[in-house]
Amino acid sequence: MSKSERTRARIQSAAVQLFVEHGYDATTVDQISAAAGVSHMTFFRHFPSKDAVLLEDPYDPVIGAAVARQPRDRSPLGRACSGLAEAWSTVPEAGLGDLRTRLQIVTSHPRLRARMWENTLATQEAIAEGLRASGAQPLEAEVVAGACMGALMAALTDWAADGRGTLGDRIAVALNQLVPGAGMAGGPSAVR
Repeated sequence: MSKSERTRARIQSAAVQLFVEHGYDATTVDQISAAAGVSHMTFFRHFPSKDAVLLEDPYDPVIGAAVARQPRDRSPLGRACSGLAEAWSTVPEAGLGDLRTRLQIVTSHPRLRARMWENTLATQEAIAEGLRASGAQPLEAEVVAGACMGALMAALTDWAADGRGTLGDRIAVALNQLVPGAGMAGGPSAVR
């Protein structure tokens, strides 16, 4: 991990801890910077805003590329679900850190929930672009991407609220609702 990545992780960790202890609205960027041992400017070099600490999503390019790589003989929905499963398989569960806590904070805060949907639309567009790049018609790509994001968001919020199991299992169960067998390699665990 580079120095920049360590600094970014330290800022994010300090922010999440302060959000849990004091609440999102009561926590300032200055408090986060001080807790992380960085300057105000360093905070903004890593995150454009306080909510970005919770909401930034580096996975969209990976998801779009994985969807575009799926065999064209599959249906667009099959390609999208398989691409999502493939992209997710590259993210180790151990590397998720405090994602569950961040999701709990976001889903309990009305403005952050609204911002989460903005991120969702960006991911949806990455999926749709991956489908269009592999021959899907525009409307077909948008509908499929929307369905996949509905399943993915249900998996994320269910996992954050429930507190049990792995996110990978939840995603596999959600994708299998759309296309049986489209979940993770090895099949999903029984998550209820």
